[in-house]
Amino acid sequence: MFLARVRAQLPDLHRAEYKLGCFLLEFPGDLASYDAQELARLCGVSKATVSRFVRRLGFENYDAARRAARDERQQCNGQISVRPRLRTGTTEISETVRDEIDNLIWTYQQVDTDDLESLADAVVSSRRVWLVGFRLCRVFADYLQTQLVQVAPTCASIPQPGVSLGEYVTEIGPDDLVICMALGRREGRTEALLDELRRSGVPIALIGDEEAGLAAGVRWQFRCRTETSEAQESHAAVLSLCSQIGARATQRAGAIARSRLRRIDEVNARLGEV
Repeated sequence: MFLARVRAQLPDLHRAEYKLGCFLLEFPGDLASYDAQELARLCGVSKATVSRFVRRLGFENYDAARRAARDERQQCNGQISVRPRLRTGTTEISETVRDEIDNLIWTYQQVDTDDLESLADAVVSSRRVWLVGFRLCRVFADYLQTQLVQVAPTCASIPQPGVSLGEYVTEIGPDDLVICMALGRREGRTEALLDELRRSGVPIALIGDEEAGLAAGVRWQFRCRTETSEAQESHAAVLSLCSQIGARATQRAGAIARSRLRRIDEVNARLGEV
């Protein structure tokens, strides 16, 4: 029986798989009603987590698990209902915040402090810092730029509209630093760009999510947990890590950064900027 397998495996499941297992025990009809991508989105986990989960239960693939769940539902004469989870009031808020706190804890447990410090050193010492992000990741690249621009004034968030990647790559060299935001499924441009940069000997830092595998030829790699119990992912850990990189780079810059910040404040005062 499908649900019996879930109950038997539940104590030994990892966090994301445990969340999925609890969801299916609460709403057992959902596996039979959705494809793997839809179920992953509904549970707030990755599709890879769904695949690992069904294999752990002893099924060859998702379709086999889905058929077993469907057969079990039919045997129960329709008593298993398919319905969305409903949350109201402060419970929903508190659970969402707890997810974000758990994500922050998990993320910083994976961070090597020495890597974070050496990346901050590279931000300050590099000729130029390039921040790469496609689609949603562009938002995080832009945010990291706001954290670094005061200590690395030549940092740039790319690609900009109307400019090809080749125009940037020809300007990036071994004395530069590239920080690439690559959360979720990496599109072809990301992999092609990383390959080109590796061939040129450019130091690369990669910020990915909890599903990211080890990337070859990357000097620094950080993983941020983004999963929640809701359909939308949480990127609190990503933004926090960006803030940490900025704060540590500012510390490394020392008197130079303080002098630059003082000049910025003076000019802003004359311009009437807050």
